[in-house]
Amino acid sequence: MASTTRTRQRPATTTPRNGTKLSPEPRYAKLGEEVQRFDALRSLPIGLSDEVRSESCELLNGVLADTSILYALYKKHHWLVVGPTFYQLHLLFDKHADEQLELVDLLAERVQSLGGIAVGDPRHVAELTSIERPPDGAEDVPAMITRLLKAHQIVINGTREAIERT
Repeated sequence: MASTTRTRQRPATTTPRNGTKLSPEPRYAKLGEEVQRFDALRSLPIGLSDEVRSESCELLNGVLADTSILYALYKKHHWLVVGPTFYQLHLLFDKHADEQLELVDLLAERVQSLGGIAVGDPRHVAELTSIERPPDGAEDVPAMITRLLKAHQIVINGTREAIERT
């Protein structure tokens, strides 16, 4: 019985109308070019001026940065809480973190729908937030709750300011 050997052939490249060759092979080690600066707007026909959209994106990105930090604070406290109320607070902090994450997504999508770029990189978030950085270590429960309440107040104030200005 004769055996047949198949050789695997690479898929053919195609050439679209513009003359560039396309290949299904992935292009590794190629970083994408920035196609829109953070402070730039895409042109969108949504009935709002560029000035209004730009200000809205700036204000929303501030609230987004603060909300992202609030989410991170809830997760940190969820992981680090100890003591007699551990179980209840552990669950509560996780529930609130999930709610903040939903808000992060809604805020980011709103910025995008206005033609802006939503702040997404944690290093950029840290530059934009108004929330004070917590210590790297663990805090006691009253300090955790106080820090969370202060962070919520900052988010609320930022949201009110955004509403008043737009």
